[in-house]
Amino acid sequence: MIQDWPELIENMNGGLKALRQGAPDVMKGFSTLAQAALGGTVLDKKTKELIALAIAVAVRCQPCIAYHAEAAAKHGASREEVLETMGMAVYMGAGPSVMYAAQGLEAFDQLKAAQAG
Repeated sequence: MIQDWPELIENMNGGLKALRQGAPDVMKGFSTLAQAALGGTVLDKKTKELIALAIAVAVRCQPCIAYHAEAAAKHGASREEVLETMGMAVYMGAGPSVMYAAQGLEAFDQLKAAQAG
C-alpha cells in the first residue's frame, strides 16, 4: 500500500477546517469557484471528477488525488474509467505522473471500497 487514502482525507479535513476558519473569505471564494466549475450541463459530475483526478495526478497533489478519487467513486466512475483517466494523466505529465497515477488508482480502489462498506 502506498497510502491510506481514507486516513489522508480524514487528516486533511482538520487542516482544511482550520484554513476555512482562518481565511473565511478566501475559502468562500474557492468554494464558489468549485461550485461553478462543477456546475453546468454539458459535462456530468463523473466526467468532471475524472478530469480533476487526472489534473491532480499531473500536478502531483496527493490530497487532491484523494478528494477527487473519492468524488469520482461517489459519482459512479468505474475502475476502467479511472485507468483510462490515469493513462491521460501519464501522457500529459510524463514519468512523474506514472508514480502519481499508481497513487490515483490505489486511492480510487480504497475509497470506492470504503463507500461500499
